[in-house]
Amino acid sequence: MKMKFVAAAVAAVVLGSLHSVAWSQNVAVVNGKAVPKAKVDALSQQIARSGREITPDIEKQIKDEVIVREIFMQEAQRQGLDATEDFQTQIELAKQNILIRELFASYQKAHPATEEEIKAEYDQFVASNSGKEYKARHILVETEEQAKSILAQLKKGAKFDELAKKSSKDPGSAARGGDLGWSPAGNYVAEFSQAMTKLGKGKTSDAPVKSQFGYHIIRVDDVRDAQLPKLEDIKPQVVQRLMQRKLSKYQDELRAKAKIE
Repeated sequence: MKMKFVAAAVAAVVLGSLHSVAWSQNVAVVNGKAVPKAKVDALSQQIARSGREITPDIEKQIKDEVIVREIFMQEAQRQGLDATEDFQTQIELAKQNILIRELFASYQKAHPATEEEIKAEYDQFVASNSGKEYKARHILVETEEQAKSILAQLKKGAKFDELAKKSSKDPGSAARGGDLGWSPAGNYVAEFSQAMTKLGKGKTSDAPVKSQFGYHIIRVDDVRDAQLPKLEDIKPQVVQRLMQRKLSKYQDELRAKAKIE
């Protein structure tokens, strides 16, 4: 009798241990079906990749979400929705998206940007953005007559910034007295750019400049060599641009090799 009691006690301990192990692998059992902890881990990793911190509160929300999804999925399966043609088509499309994403991620991991490539990419950026920058102001009006009237007022001693605040229809600069800040000439429409670059520092256009936006009176407050950021300040952006181009080349190579009939 005593031996039976001991055996029963041992069995209870073993079963309890097995139950603890099984529970540690699952977060819940919904309608008799276990919900594995791996689903919580996968969703947590997905959220973490987006940049969000997985706090204890977020972790609880994730667990609740996984359980609720299991409830809804079981009901959908009970109704036979997983057997429809539309569902199977969507599953196939989802598989394609995931596989393609994994393919590109694998390629980028196997072909990281080297320091030489990053330096070359930055040098190309510098070459294409070097030159002069202009600190300009403008007053934008609808008609040539309005522009000529403003020019006449300026010649009589009116202040440029006050006329800009009063008369310019450019909402982005009017409140700042027409100030456009520092910018290379290429950032403006051709007519504006050509007229601006002909002006010296402190000079105002002596005639209205017509563009697709209306008529401009332009003043150049200052000119300087382009101020470009150092490589270490924009390295993540440089790497991202470089990897995008490498990935685009890889995609083109795959298309070129494919036999399409």
